[in-house]
Amino acid sequence: MVSAPRAIPAGRRERLAPELLRSTFPMLVLRMQDPKDQSFYSQLADALAAIPGIYRYAPLVIDLGDLAEAPPFNLAELGRRLRQHWVVPIGVQNGTEEQNRAAVNAGMSLLLDEGAAAAAPQQGVAAPAAPDPDEDDEEPVAGTGSRTKLITRPVRSGRQVYAQQGDLVVLASISPGAELLADGHIHVYGALRGRALAGVSGDTTARIFCHSLEAELISVAGYYRIRDDMPEDLIGQPAQIFLDHERVRIEPLG
Repeated sequence: MVSAPRAIPAGRRERLAPELLRSTFPMLVLRMQDPKDQSFYSQLADALAAIPGIYRYAPLVIDLGDLAEAPPFNLAELGRRLRQHWVVPIGVQNGTEEQNRAAVNAGMSLLLDEGAAAAAPQQGVAAPAAPDPDEDDEEPVAGTGSRTKLITRPVRSGRQVYAQQGDLVVLASISPGAELLADGHIHVYGALRGRALAGVSGDTTARIFCHSLEAELISVAGYYRIRDDMPEDLIGQPAQIFLDHERVRIEPLG
């Protein structure tokens, strides 16, 4: 028997407690070199124009690690200029104490460096959200020291799969519009369509391997190539993708 909805007495409203959920999202990282170089913004605009829509409204972290000795600059203005190019600066990392104060004053968050330990769950904070039922095809890889993520079924359009601090292995094909991300290597034992981004945390030795190269975009450590820039003779063929002197190279596999 189906119970009738519980009536709420007049004048009373149920209050829903807010939930704080832990989650990990891959983000773009912008490594600043010279914030006062005006050519930086035109170069950024050119890079984003080459891949229209892919990173539109994408969250972005500003890495200030190379600017420890730089003179003070206006972080709020930098954030405004970045938003003009349809990316959303949400925080900074590796900043000095002065730069961190400026970031907070500009409404940005401070991100822990890569080696920092995550805080333990506290009483009263909701547990992490339940796994997506569509991700029940993920299996641990026994006998490996790294955090390898194994996907055994096709990755459909619109889905994003991220292997944090490890490699991503997919034993099926990737649909157009899907996105693969890994801090390490990406292996696709099928057709690689959609987008594949390896070394997203900056590992320049990361590689992408696939049985059939049909991708919309490939990227290693932030360097990318789009479909129109890929060798036609390798489209639909087994291939490996890697960095060679800050240029993305595509070579036959095997």
